[in-house]
Amino acid sequence: QIAVRACFLGFAFGCGLLLSAGRSAWRHFGWYVCSLSLFHYSEYLVTAINNPRSLSLDSFLLNHSFEYNLAALSSWVEFTLEKLLFPELKQITWLSTVGLLMVIFGDCLRKAAMLTAGSNFNHIVQNEKSDTHTLVTSGVYGWFRHPSYVGWFYWSIGTQVLLCNPICVVGYTLASWRFFRERIEEEEITLIHFFGEEYLEYKRKVPSGLPFIKGVKVEL
Repeated sequence: QIAVRACFLGFAFGCGLLLSAGRSAWRHFGWYVCSLSLFHYSEYLVTAINNPRSLSLDSFLLNHSFEYNLAALSSWVEFTLEKLLFPELKQITWLSTVGLLMVIFGDCLRKAAMLTAGSNFNHIVQNEKSDTHTLVTSGVYGWFRHPSYVGWFYWSIGTQVLLCNPICVVGYTLASWRFFRERIEEEEITLIHFFGEEYLEYKRKVPSGLPFIKGVKVEL
């Protein structure tokens, strides 16, 4: 099953390259397909390097959630419909280039966070502290408390800027912001339980990295 998923992502990446190499209206969609397939493949690869004990089929994040799959499908539908109705909207190369840069930045930041965290990183929020679990505050964690979420946030929005999907740009921004606000609050409750004052001090010094998200409120 792992090989099947890896081959599928490799095939999708190849198809994306073929679309990208042409001069058709689907060129920017090719960029998107390459970005999407590379993101999911590298999620599995970096997890295999960093934390093989937590490695599973879910590490590809292909079945992240129903909402995630619905969002992807919505973006494909919007792109196709707008391409048919407003073809000039999908030919704004400078805007797609901005989106591609957002995608590259977001994915690189997320993978840097995963590599910096090492075995401390897990796709699932942990409720029990392991003996090897430490608080990581160096590298990109010195910039943001949640760099992997910051990277994913801008990556997801960047995919829709790349596709010149105005409706999904707004929808992805709102949905991603709400998801990460709730996820960060949930995770920080656990981190405070794990590390106590050490994490509270870190929280005071380093921002979450996401706009208007301060994390869980702590009553003094």
